[in-house]
Amino acid sequence: MGTVHVLVGDPLRVVAAGLEAWLRDAAPFRFAGHCGTGNELLDRLAAQACELVLLEVSLPGLDGIDTMRAIHARFPLVKVLAFSALTEIEYVNSMLIEGAHGYLVKNTDRAELLLAMEAVLRGERYLSAAVRTSIEQGYAFTGKRMDGEYVGLTMREREIIRMVALERTNGEIAAALFISEETVKTHRKNLMTKLNVRSVAGLVKYAIDRRWV
Repeated sequence: MGTVHVLVGDPLRVVAAGLEAWLRDAAPFRFAGHCGTGNELLDRLAAQACELVLLEVSLPGLDGIDTMRAIHARFPLVKVLAFSALTEIEYVNSMLIEGAHGYLVKNTDRAELLLAMEAVLRGERYLSAAVRTSIEQGYAFTGKRMDGEYVGLTMREREIIRMVALERTNGEIAAALFISEETVKTHRKNLMTKLNVRSVAGLVKYAIDRRWV
């Protein structure tokens, strides 16, 4: 195996610095750089050879899930290992559905990181223990099935969840989007089902986790 250039997509430079230290003398892996946003990462991939990306779900601007979708479409040969502190089922499923080859939780150690990257390069899917638990238990709130159809968020739903997180009332959201308050209420109810949360606080957390607000 030749040199594997590893690019890190994470908003925190300290995370990238730690990964750079871990990858030092860890042949065939070589730290190839750090990008703090999804758009920066896509630009770097267009200009620089890279075989593996370590990608955080929570990125400013273009979040990790949308960045993953873009990588899969534009750079299909690049392997991506999600590397995040978020373990909720929606984030895990979203990253895997959009093309991530594995999902590693950040409370890991160097040995597991290298093991996960090696597995991904072999074409295997690597999931942290916490992620496997999330997959097993993640649909406790609703009747959704793990083998059922994946249902993502529409652009309208994204707008609504962001406005909910900004503490807009149903009336204010309805006026801003030129829809009825009843439609807003229906969207909020559907969002809680889709995201597997039981309260508005869960919707707010989802928006904050993905850096939509």
